[in-house]
Amino acid sequence: MAKRTDLLDKKKVLQSIKSLPDKFGVDDMVDRMIILEKLERAIADSEAGRTYTLAEAKKRLMGVLMTLARPDNSG
Repeated sequence: MAKRTDLLDKKKVLQSIKSLPDKFGVDDMVDRMIILEKLERAIADSEAGRTYTLAEAKKRLMGVLMTLARPDNSG
C-alpha cells in the first residue's frame, strides 16, 4: 500500500491552531492547514531529492510566463 502524503501531524496542527486569536474565521484555519500541508509536502520532496536547481526553476518559470503571455491564452 502506498504511503499517504496528505496526512498532517496532529501536534503541528494543534500548534498552528493555538497560535490563532481567540476568535477566528474558519477560512483562517483552513488556510493554515493548507499551508501546513504544502510545507510538509515540500519538505518531503526536498528530502527525497525531488528538487530543481536555480537554473531549472528559472527555465520552468519562464515557460509558464511565456504560456501566460500568449495572446491566444484565455487564462
